[in-house]
Amino acid sequence: MRFFKRLSYLFITVALFAACSDKKENPNWVINEVMVVNETNFVDDFGQRNGWIEIYNNTSKTQDLGGRYLTNDRNNPKKYPIPRGDVLTSIKPHQHAIFFADDRPFNGTFHLNFVLDPTRENYIALYENDGKTLLDEIVIPAGMKADQTYGFAQDGVKFDENGNITAIDLERVTPSSNNAVLEENPKVVSLEETDPLGGLLTITSMLVVFFGLIALYFFFKLSGNIAKNMSQQKVAQTGTLSAARSQSHLSGEVLAAISAAINELKEDQHDIESTILTINQVKRNFSPWNTKRQSLRELPR
Repeated sequence: MRFFKRLSYLFITVALFAACSDKKENPNWVINEVMVVNETNFVDDFGQRNGWIEIYNNTSKTQDLGGRYLTNDRNNPKKYPIPRGDVLTSIKPHQHAIFFADDRPFNGTFHLNFVLDPTRENYIALYENDGKTLLDEIVIPAGMKADQTYGFAQDGVKFDENGNITAIDLERVTPSSNNAVLEENPKVVSLEETDPLGGLLTITSMLVVFFGLIALYFFFKLSGNIAKNMSQQKVAQTGTLSAARSQSHLSGEVLAAISAAINELKEDQHDIESTILTINQVKRNFSPWNTKRQSLRELPR
């Protein structure tokens, strides 16, 4: 009995110490990566380049962003209400959603009603459906360079062991993808160093396609000749009239024309000369008086 009491006291003590810990937990929704100036980077569905905000689902369940609020104004937490009912706002576990800060909300769910200013700090916050409960916030420092992002080196990890925010200028731009690159392909890295413009890769690809087409041409030509020779040998062995054609170098069209000319010559019974009229005597056993009409008697009057 005393053992169970001691065990229960130990459990309560551990729970109290855990509750008193100052370690901050990462939120369920994390503003994961932000680009303020977009000159040559991610393009939206209208072909435009604008600043964008990436939000990360930091849980193991699907969550819906619909009905929540995005803002860049501390005094206006309900600045942009994320529309409800859009299936695309349902974010799967550990996946991302991109919102474009282009001040064109009429372009769709993921187009905000504000823009980001590179000349000053940009405050960005995500609020719960009530417009009061803060889900996450981040401050982007002023002077962000073009095509550079600010966020967390590892997706969803906002605080370190001491509770400090780990946001930094990211080395890689990874919209809708993991911020941390776990492994690099050494061949890709070497190719980027030796061929930064991609000219060598383009020429190599074209040569591969060109030689592949040549190989296919000779393959089909060789297989066609083999099939043709085999069919000619088979016809020759049958002993039919087509055997002559199989051994001849004349094409099928020429042989057809010769056959038609011979047939026409055999069927033509007239003289060749155009100025001679040929009259052949025709014996007929027919006379107008032999018709049945002449043998009928007249009706009596």
